[in-house]
Amino acid sequence: MILSVCGGKGGVGKSTVSLALGHVLDAVVVDADLTMADLPVDAGPTLQDVLADRARAVPAVRDGWAVAVLPAARSLTSAHASDPASLVDVLARLDEAYGTVVVDGPAGLGADAALPMTVADACVLVTTPATAAVADAVRTRELARELEAGIGAVVLNRVRDRRPPIERRLGGPVVTVPESGAVATATTRGVPVTLHAPDATAAERFRQLAGRLNRVTRRSRFER
Repeated sequence: MILSVCGGKGGVGKSTVSLALGHVLDAVVVDADLTMADLPVDAGPTLQDVLADRARAVPAVRDGWAVAVLPAARSLTSAHASDPASLVDVLARLDEAYGTVVVDGPAGLGADAALPMTVADACVLVTTPATAAVADAVRTRELARELEAGIGAVVLNRVRDRRPPIERRLGGPVVTVPESGAVATATTRGVPVTLHAPDATAAERFRQLAGRLNRVTRRSRFER
């Protein structure tokens, strides 16, 4: 199962969602943002190294971290030296090795954002209640439709008060994740909130999200 975590606007919490799903689903998380990487990284091989044939995909995964991660380098030079089109093969190899892959994709509507969506079993659309973020999410939803990529769920992140009625605009079931100090602390530490604070409301919502995605992808594979 390959899940593409997407969103039209940066800073809405895609990496937070990706890490939480990776933890709950026992998946490998791939930071596919080659120019604005957000997941933790060390001195080991990165996704750019794999895409440039300087490293192999499975050995490059950090299995010893809180969540298995294939990080991306925070270097424009590395991004320019890699072949993004090879990402499809990389994700297929990781899917075969791990069973579940969560792709933390780049923001925007470019080819780099679209590519993970085309190979995913389901997309997870992330937004906040902010007007600009929802507008960008609508555009991402339209891109997914053009690509015939199914939206498995919409995550409305950092909700402080009542949830705005966005279902009609975005389509798909909405999982609301409240603004949370536990999430903020987990993000600062680079770990999933489901591990850092498993009893937090946000952690429970991410477990609900993971359950829904499991059901959606099982049904879609059966229907094929």
